[in-house]
Amino acid sequence: MPINSLGSAPLIDNKNEPMTRELYFIYDSHCPWSYATTPLVNALQAAYPEMKLVLLHSAHYIGKDSAGEAQMEAAARISGLKFGRDHIRYVNSPKSSIKTANFMAWLQEKRADKQLEVLNALQRAHFIEGNPLDNKHDFNAIAEKFKLSPSNKVFKDELSIEAEYALEGIAEIQQVIGTEGFPVLVMTQNDNAIFIDHSKYLSSPHAVVQAVEQELAALT
Repeated sequence: MPINSLGSAPLIDNKNEPMTRELYFIYDSHCPWSYATTPLVNALQAAYPEMKLVLLHSAHYIGKDSAGEAQMEAAARISGLKFGRDHIRYVNSPKSSIKTANFMAWLQEKRADKQLEVLNALQRAHFIEGNPLDNKHDFNAIAEKFKLSPSNKVFKDELSIEAEYALEGIAEIQQVIGTEGFPVLVMTQNDNAIFIDHSKYLSSPHAVVQAVEQELAALT
């Protein structure tokens, strides 16, 4: 999938095919920068409701480290998002996002229509309410709210097959765009693809819609 960064030359587009539009979001549920980028995904999904959304959890945190206080404070300062007292108290404690990666991979397969809404709820639970999202009990309230029935394998301590598939998809995208960092936003329209520099819009998420509209117009 060739990538067209905002402002670069458009790629080949087959105008004989029906227009298809997709948004890929590479993130980690326990990453404050991913939390700060999700409002951009919300804005783009609202602007293009027909667009297919592909959420790819990177499963970066495996219980050995965390983003830490400095990154949390920077994300809060730039985005204006709030972090709850209980999250702040344990911000430097090691985090594991493995079960959340499994949960979201299961959701992508079973109820993709709910994935963005659930991600928002999970991030609120973690960053506002201080929920570590590290055992089955931590997911009960969200599963009940959205009427979900994940299998027990979702809550194992290793990545599920579905979560591993997501990592393969991430590797393919990262190879094309030349970075292993996250979060990452890529929108495709037929054979065209746009790499969206999320860092430009963290303080004003809705501004990303205008920027993308201009880029899509240039591709037609």
